[in-house]
Amino acid sequence: MVRCSSDQAADREQSVRILVAEDDEALATALRFSLGQAGYAADRVAHGLAADDLLKDGVFDLLILDLGLPRLDGLEVLRRLRKRGATLPVLILSARERPEEKVEALDLGADDYLAKPFSQAELLARVRALLRRGQGGVATVLLYAELAFDTVSRTVTVRGKPATMSVLETGLVEILLRRFGRVVSKDQLVEQLYNYDREVSHNAIEVYIHRVRKKLAGAGVAVRTSYGRGYLLDYESEEID
Repeated sequence: MVRCSSDQAADREQSVRILVAEDDEALATALRFSLGQAGYAADRVAHGLAADDLLKDGVFDLLILDLGLPRLDGLEVLRRLRKRGATLPVLILSARERPEEKVEALDLGADDYLAKPFSQAELLARVRALLRRGQGGVATVLLYAELAFDTVSRTVTVRGKPATMSVLETGLVEILLRRFGRVVSKDQLVEQLYNYDREVSHNAIEVYIHRVRKKLAGAGVAVRTSYGRGYLLDYESEEID
């Protein structure tokens, strides 16, 4: 367990972000849906050049990479990624069955390899394992007072008991936790929650804030309103809106 200070939490304000590099539209849609349901923010590209370009920014926590990408083969995407010195975890997806291609992908620096077809449950299990590995093998827990958030299993706990939250409510808690004690504007919340592939309006943010406040009762922290600026998660006080 890692107890994060507000400065440490601010180092990573975004939710876990996964890049899906897959040219099959139906499969990519299914992958993004499953990842979104599991609470991850998933972006998708349909060809290798786009993947290579986005990966240069270093904003992702995991890459799910199809080997048979058009315009730039998945192996070349991986080769370029590792040549830049990136340690980003990579999960290879492939319908190719030749053992030598699997060996080549692993030798180039892939962390795991999943042959098509596969079950979504197995995919998510491998994603969780790679994210844990990327964090040193230990699930990082953001912890303030009696509120805990496991960034890998994406569970919220209040006073040691699981809090039932929707995917968007969980995402909202994570965003506020990662900026504990600092104001997050509605625009920032809308932008970051949009990564869950759903339209989120300013009015909807108010509804989710109201729900989250109720579910955090007894946690020793509360969502406060900074009028005209946004919201912040802070230790409980009598000034909570």
